[in-house]
Amino acid sequence: MDLPLGLELLSGACLVFTLGMFGTGFNLSWLGYGALKGDWTLMVVNAVGAALQTLYILVYFYYSTEKGSVLWRTLALLGALLLGYGYFSLLVPDRPTRLSRLGLFCSLFTIAMYLSPLADLAKIVRSRSAQCLSFPLTVTTFLASASWTLYGLLLGDLYIAVPNVPGIATSLVRFWLFWRFPPDHKTLYRPLQA
Repeated sequence: MDLPLGLELLSGACLVFTLGMFGTGFNLSWLGYGALKGDWTLMVVNAVGAALQTLYILVYFYYSTEKGSVLWRTLALLGALLLGYGYFSLLVPDRPTRLSRLGLFCSLFTIAMYLSPLADLAKIVRSRSAQCLSFPLTVTTFLASASWTLYGLLLGDLYIAVPNVPGIATSLVRFWLFWRFPPDHKTLYRPLQA
């Protein structure tokens, strides 16, 4: 499908900014949504994200001292993914219904992901320091959520546009927190003890 130049550029921005944000990430649900819609932007960015997340898990498992616990949590996550796949592919056979339910599911989890950094809000206000926040992650979250919001609006897909609005709002709150309670740069990087 040929996209207009503006939408093509925005699609590229969504790819770049979201790939920069993949330190957290759940991608398989959005990958499934993109595959159902035939949206290559959603499919590519979330396939890369899923591959990166798999690599992160493997590296964490390799270096973990409690391999049994990590293995059980990973297997539980895989079980949950299989249940979700079974529900959306077997129990919801109607494609438009599946697309809307999967879109709603993805939207709710995206909103939760964007709201989660605000859990540290009380800690930041008490300590009067934004030390526990990541400025680069705040910037990439803002850019990614803004580009996905515009992309969703241009496509007329509210399942893409609406859940990214909280990403813009929480990023603006975090920018304000960095301005109001700047981190103590003397303690940002401490040398490792040998």
